[in-house]
Amino acid sequence: MAAPTTTANNAAQPSSVQQLTIGKALNFGLRAAMERDDKVIVLGEDVGKLGGVFRITDGLQKDFGEQRVLDTPLAESGIVGTAIGLAVRGFRPVCEIQFEGFIFPGFDQISSQLAKLHYRTQGKVKVPVVIRVPYGGGIGAVEHHSESPESLFAHIAGLKVVSCSNPADAYWMIQQAISCDDPVLFFEPKRLYHSGNLKAEVDTAAAPDPLFASRVVRRGSSATVVCYGPSVKVCLDAATAAEDDGVALEVIDLRTLSPLDLEPVFESVRRTGRLIAVSEAPTESSLTSELAARVQEECFYSLEAPVLRVAGFDTPYPPTKLEDHYLPDLDRVLHAVDRALAW
Repeated sequence: MAAPTTTANNAAQPSSVQQLTIGKALNFGLRAAMERDDKVIVLGEDVGKLGGVFRITDGLQKDFGEQRVLDTPLAESGIVGTAIGLAVRGFRPVCEIQFEGFIFPGFDQISSQLAKLHYRTQGKVKVPVVIRVPYGGGIGAVEHHSESPESLFAHIAGLKVVSCSNPADAYWMIQQAISCDDPVLFFEPKRLYHSGNLKAEVDTAAAPDPLFASRVVRRGSSATVVCYGPSVKVCLDAATAAEDDGVALEVIDLRTLSPLDLEPVFESVRRTGRLIAVSEAPTESSLTSELAARVQEECFYSLEAPVLRVAGFDTPYPPTKLEDHYLPDLDRVLHAVDRALAW
């Protein structure tokens, strides 16, 4: 199968600096990748004519054609399997899983095939597949539409797992993920897609941070708060509130969940002596568990309090009326900070 040569018309692409939401930044990032490489193909349920249920792929089929933006049947295993075949033939497919709870019919393809092919062939076969996964709660959805399964995929050797939390990262990280020769699970905090509060300047001419690197997004000395994806805004709001009480929280956005870049976390904890790990995912056997274990191994003599975790509860995601009680919020983060400081 020859690579399609369809290119974009004069599409709405940021020239240098624009105010963008996370959703619009992802759209522009996909456009930039598709314009740069005609082997980038987008596929998924309703990604074409509809532009995706969250409109992240809005206009892509119109501008790049039906050969490069494919509406697929409702079959996640088929979507991922097709993407693997395309990648083996030299394409760079970008799959969309409509909601994170729908990913499990494709779990076998992801864990048994996608994650293993490069290793199984001793590096001869590359599978540069990106799987975009809208995830997390806060949108008032029904069952299977608000989950946080990222820890399951971070556990699988052979996969890269990343999550953006702001428009600049959304724009750059999706392009970097597409350029990566390894399979990447790209988790997108769906409740922040179109948040006006997170709209920010994105400089498309700037040099981006490396994809697999964490970042200190707020400096502080009282305690370290580590988070990612939808929890970053919560933690930054908590840091602002804590400042009124003379508490300076250092907030670190992991950005990449596998491989973890923990050196900035270790350096921070050695200064602050305290760590609070925050995530929407259930607490048990999660990324917050890994953070607690690794910091205890590397920073034991620097810790002045136990590592504390603020996360989802170990239950199925609740009905809409209860999700505000389930999700980590500003009060729960500040309560954990108070506990750590009082130790």
